[in-house]
Amino acid sequence: MLCAPPQTLRPSPRTRPHLPLPPRCSGSTPSSPSSAGSIRRQVLQPEGRAKLDPRSDRDFYAFPRLVKHVDDGFLATLTDLYRERLRPESDVLDLMSSWVSHLPPEVRFRRVVGHGLNAQELAKNPRLDYFFVNDLNKEQRLELESASFDAVLCTVSVQYLQSPEKVFAEIYRVLKPGGVCIVSFSNRMFYEKAIGAWREGSAYSRVQLVTQYFQCVEGFTQPEVVRRLPPSDAAGGKSGSSLLEALMRLFGQANSDPFYAVISYRNFKPI
Repeated sequence: MLCAPPQTLRPSPRTRPHLPLPPRCSGSTPSSPSSAGSIRRQVLQPEGRAKLDPRSDRDFYAFPRLVKHVDDGFLATLTDLYRERLRPESDVLDLMSSWVSHLPPEVRFRRVVGHGLNAQELAKNPRLDYFFVNDLNKEQRLELESASFDAVLCTVSVQYLQSPEKVFAEIYRVLKPGGVCIVSFSNRMFYEKAIGAWREGSAYSRVQLVTQYFQCVEGFTQPEVVRRLPPSDAAGGKSGSSLLEALMRLFGQANSDPFYAVISYRNFKPI
């Protein structure tokens, strides 16, 4: 979801007792401790950060949207990926979250902290132990301790970030060494609130864009890309693909949503 000055971390309705907060680079040589987490370069040009709707995200998202923004096939693939990559009893940050986190129901996590823009939505998420509200397009700093999470998740929301370099540097900061970040997305979006680089891009260029978000921060491992495409897309659009079908997919009317995830770890990938 789109992701109100920072607010105090608050427990969700279904909360467990508060738990205290608990650290190979993408380049060929290891980063020094002083450079790890620093921004190497800016990925986006000013025009690539622009949105068609200039209203603040807080105004746009003032009312809760208790809907799912991708189809069941996408969500099943996402939950399976989480089941594969997230370890039980780990600390998880669900960044730009909503009323559902798509975590495997049978896996118990030590702590799940949610972040988003609408408090009413977050309060309805049964997997969150705590949540906080913060507009990442106004303030990228997360009021969280460094090296305190085993995993950071971002689901179908990365397309709205106007300062992704700073946000991904913050993701690096709050991850423990060996911690994983999983950024998933499809071809759906609030078109007027997506950044220009995303609106004007292709599926391939969007994957490359998220890959560059990781690569621009010193200390992330080489990003890994996971794709699960509908048959017509996997066949290169030759199975009855048309301009109409492309437009239907763009506006969320297709029968199946393509799945993309870009995954990277802080410093090293655990064995």
